[in-house]
Amino acid sequence: MKIETIAIHAGNAKDKGNQAVIQPITLSTTFERVEDGSYPSGYVYGRSNNPNRNSLENVLAKLENGAAAAAFSAGNAAGMTVFQSLEPGSHIICPDDMYHGLRNLLKQVFGSILEFDFIDLGNLDLVEKTIKPNTKLIWIETPSNPLLKITDIEAIVAIAKKTSIKTVCDNTFATPILQRPLDMGVDLVMHATTKYLGGHSDVLGGALIAKEADEWWQKLKQIQEMGGAIPSPFDCYMTVRGIKTLYYRMKGHVENAEKIAAFLESHPQVEKVFYPGSASHPQYKIVKKQMSAGGGMLSFLVKGGAKEARTVVNNVRIFTQATSLGGVESLIEHRASVEGPDTKTPQNLIRVSVGLENIEDLTKDLDIALKTIKH
Repeated sequence: MKIETIAIHAGNAKDKGNQAVIQPITLSTTFERVEDGSYPSGYVYGRSNNPNRNSLENVLAKLENGAAAAAFSAGNAAGMTVFQSLEPGSHIICPDDMYHGLRNLLKQVFGSILEFDFIDLGNLDLVEKTIKPNTKLIWIETPSNPLLKITDIEAIVAIAKKTSIKTVCDNTFATPILQRPLDMGVDLVMHATTKYLGGHSDVLGGALIAKEADEWWQKLKQIQEMGGAIPSPFDCYMTVRGIKTLYYRMKGHVENAEKIAAFLESHPQVEKVFYPGSASHPQYKIVKKQMSAGGGMLSFLVKGGAKEARTVVNNVRIFTQATSLGGVESLIEHRASVEGPDTKTPQNLIRVSVGLENIEDLTKDLDIALKTIKH
């Protein structure tokens, strides 16, 4: 099946009892045993598995062309599971602009357990020099958040395989519609399903998808089951529902983002635009190699500083000033103020999640807000 067909059908199991076309929500936390004590349905307890979670994991695995998937209660829970699977003292190489939620998780929770370096993954020589005898993982995030930096996935995988280092790619911004890291040799893909996969800003979730259901994967699944950081049946149902329109939503997000990026690049109040789909992007050649389009996220620098950036986000009317991304509604925010005092994000940077509204309404809204800047 092609990917848009997978998105609609691989997460749905028709009800054999009443022939319902859409799979019902199974809320039961426990399942009946038969006379010999076994579980013929395959379901035991809600923390271990659930029909709705199985359906979600099935469609996620097929979308990413993976062997297996595990769904979690949040993207950070998925990331935490990866970190928990590593032996104490293991070293991780991370991107220098890694999503701040995971970066803070490493620094504040795993700081005394794991070693990590945050470096520019675009500098392949530096990546090789940063590898230590105890390096067990390279974490890739491409496009990155919020600078939309692009990492050459195949190049990083080639370096990692020399010394049997595992690779994980956060594919949240691209989604499997635009980028398939497992096909490029990555061992594990991570998603915050809260974002584009759910697509409607109304359900939290995360996921891991494995290239192979190997020994490491079994450990990840064990942590998922024993730790219990799982999505509820209703959350799984809602995420599957969102995935059904993923292919066509991404087409709309990309179309609008391309036009907004072009509009901003010519605006007198804008200093610089970061959008992977623009020829001006410094890693545009890599984008063309590993992505089918630039995605629905972009960032830009206004002329000035934090004051001017805040002026813009405070004067939009259609865009909503809010954290998160990937919903049908357009969001905008002054990113540095979200990330905290140790952020390396420029103070004049504005991050935009481009939604599916009319493009003329969106560009006019941005234009009016940008014109409120006083120098």
